[in-house]
Amino acid sequence: MSALLLLAAALGLLVLRVNLILILIFVAGAVHLIWGAGALEYFAQDIWSAMDREIVLAVPMFILVGSVMSRGTIAKRLVDVMIEITRGIPGGLAVATILSCAVFSAISGSSIVTMLAVGAVLYPALKQNGYGTHFAIGALCAGGTLGIVIPPSIPMILFGIVTESSITDLFKAGLGPGLLLTVAFSVYACAMNWHLPRGQMSLMALARALWRGIPALMMPLILLGGIYSGFFSPTEAAAVALLYAAIMESLIFRELRPSDYHQMAVDAAKLVGTLFPLIAIAVSMNHVLTEERVPHLVVDFIARHIDSQTGFLLMTNAVLLVMGCFMDTASAITVAAPLLRTIADTYDVGVTHLGIIMILNLEIGILTPPLGLNLIVAMTAFGEKFSTICLAALPFVAIMLGCLLLITFYPWIAMGLVGVY
Repeated sequence: MSALLLLAAALGLLVLRVNLILILIFVAGAVHLIWGAGALEYFAQDIWSAMDREIVLAVPMFILVGSVMSRGTIAKRLVDVMIEITRGIPGGLAVATILSCAVFSAISGSSIVTMLAVGAVLYPALKQNGYGTHFAIGALCAGGTLGIVIPPSIPMILFGIVTESSITDLFKAGLGPGLLLTVAFSVYACAMNWHLPRGQMSLMALARALWRGIPALMMPLILLGGIYSGFFSPTEAAAVALLYAAIMESLIFRELRPSDYHQMAVDAAKLVGTLFPLIAIAVSMNHVLTEERVPHLVVDFIARHIDSQTGFLLMTNAVLLVMGCFMDTASAITVAAPLLRTIADTYDVGVTHLGIIMILNLEIGILTPPLGLNLIVAMTAFGEKFSTICLAALPFVAIMLGCLLLITFYPWIAMGLVGVY
């Protein structure tokens, strides 16, 4: 009864157009009072513990990397390379959007930063060249999700830590699914925009774009090389990327002045101020769920009612898809990964394969309401209604579900480079 009243109150606040963060704070506080220890000070402690993590420092730095690259010329040079490569194919600019997101993902490690950086350059271009608003927004939202499956990926690192598994193997396993999703999105982009006029590819223009794009294309090599070699951590990688981008834009290209960094810092602070409360609230809710043993009950249910590997994989996907709709990626991994790994061993599912399945499910969660972060950020970035953003992302969610099933039941797609499947 209490749960129904709380749900009704939350829906009522949504109808009254109360700020989403305020609604979530109200819900989280009520959950603490009703099902938690009954003390709101624990809510404040949860918020503090959510933010008191080293990895959190990487978020504003990666956001600043995207801002520096977008306000300068690195992002545009990167996009120009992809535009020239795809100029002669149907829906070339749409395919360039997907490819730009894929390459940028290997720089930023963040879905939101990828979406914002590429969207700042290509969203106006897509609309000016006759691509529909729904398709443009959906492509950018979905392309941004590649940031958590294409290494370096912070969720993969977190999964490796909590399950004590090889992060290097997870990075290797992420390349296949990342490529599959990129190809699937690109094929859909061609099919949906086949009717639009196609350009004519010029080798001279491509050579010029490649020459200008060398600084941008070098960034993934520097970051991946540093992380794979163990030379620096993901947080340090964010700092290296920011320093590299700042040097290139300020000293080499001379596109940014010291005064420009003030406004970029303000913009990054505003975005962080929107995202961090969502993360903190999600972590707090996660603590209550853990205290009430909800994840344990779910896992116990799976163990009692599933008697085959196929059934386990289907049930795991279903549970993770639901979790992705309501929990942030880090919290979902922290809660569910150790428990699911224990059961996965019983059904002969490798921990690396399980990690990729989990990442893909939570990747889909980024595009699903009510707490899909890419949807929430896109609503502000592109100035559209939340319902419009959700509908725009729907076809790409369907594609991602199809790819998820392929990767679930054909493990070699992910595990081929690891050598164990």
